[in-house]
Amino acid sequence: MTGTHQTFIEELILIDKQSKTRNMNFTHPTKLFLFLFLLPGLLFAEGDEAPKLNQADTVWMIVSSALVFFMIPGLALFYGGIVRSKNVLSTMMHSFIAMIVMTLQWTLFGYSFAFSGDSPYFGNFDLALLNGIDMNTLEGTIPKYVHFLFQGMFALITPALISGSIAERVKVSGYVVFIALWATLVYDPVAHWVWAGNGWLLNMGALDFAGGTVVHLISGIAGLAAALVLGKRKGDPGTLTNPNNMTYTLLGSGLLWFGWFGFNAGSGLEVNGLAARAFLVTFIAPAAGGASWLLLEYFHTKKATALGAASGIVAGLVVITPASGFVGPGSAIVMGLLVSPICYGAILLKDRFGYDDTLDAFGIHGVGGAVGALLTGVFTITLAKEVTGRWDQIYVQFISIVATALYSFVISYALVWAIEKTIGFRVRETQEIAGLDEELHGERGYNI
Repeated sequence: MTGTHQTFIEELILIDKQSKTRNMNFTHPTKLFLFLFLLPGLLFAEGDEAPKLNQADTVWMIVSSALVFFMIPGLALFYGGIVRSKNVLSTMMHSFIAMIVMTLQWTLFGYSFAFSGDSPYFGNFDLALLNGIDMNTLEGTIPKYVHFLFQGMFALITPALISGSIAERVKVSGYVVFIALWATLVYDPVAHWVWAGNGWLLNMGALDFAGGTVVHLISGIAGLAAALVLGKRKGDPGTLTNPNNMTYTLLGSGLLWFGWFGFNAGSGLEVNGLAARAFLVTFIAPAAGGASWLLLEYFHTKKATALGAASGIVAGLVVITPASGFVGPGSAIVMGLLVSPICYGAILLKDRFGYDDTLDAFGIHGVGGAVGALLTGVFTITLAKEVTGRWDQIYVQFISIVATALYSFVISYALVWAIEKTIGFRVRETQEIAGLDEELHGERGYNI
């Protein structure tokens, strides 16, 4: 009970005492009137005001939602340009199929699974089909509808990221079933752990401002699991890495960077200094990541490639995502410089370990997400003025990385294996050799 509430109650008692000492015979209706008169003060006293709609916050969050949605066509271009020309449409379709399937899943029950219930581990059906929500329902200072939309954009793009690890060899039907089940069994619970008010990782103190573990780590790990189950693509290894259109990939990386401003700066759900700083570090980190990747690539191969620039930019975006609400520009530069060599090394290791991560979703998103989550713990220690810095934050971040990665790997591996053994996940060898654009979609990306 606040001091202000106590003051109002004391006034009621004082008036009642005065009525008795003065023989003023207050009747029960009079006392009821006094109580009703003071009730607004009891409920909404100064310092404890009812939530109110903030129009500036609402506009900003609608814009942020649109920016994140715009990342999905950007991802389609980024991925579509790297694969061979016979699979460009199939690869880009993975992103657009995710937009369709995940919008329906998120509306039917996904949002409810992620953001309802009292369990620290999973949600329930309370908000299924937006039950109990109307245009006047608020989430903080914004309409609940807008919160549903903003968080939904994360749910849409995360399964699409996985497709980068399994491109050029999967059936549409298997992919649809996989992303629907994966979102339900992996994404929704992990989002609940980290972002729901009673999630167990949030209660432990894990920091993930915009999705380093919830989006990038678990999608990259899922991609690795799927690639291990499905095996390598067919064909000469030298021809498997011939991008069909690097201009698509460069344009896609630029669109991803543009949309990422909403991805990170919108995650505070308000327009304020925190959003401004998150926007700032999202501007800086990918530049550092791109510079680091190009320098490393040049020293290693004597070439500074467009694919390297695009990959470094995305790695910088991934690494700053979990830390964007907690660090400043200096930390953003260091994080961007550090992540590119680590992701570059992870990509080189895939040949040694024998898995075919087609578009390096694990190498960039999985590894970059883990690095970002861990460095979030490291660099928040330097911001004691803004975040209660403590060395055990690194331990908490490590636990969140291990828990989310292990959970995603086990469930993802089981799902891909089960789908492959039932309805089939991988296409026939003849279809793979001919190209998935014509075999699965009856179309060609290029008619030249």
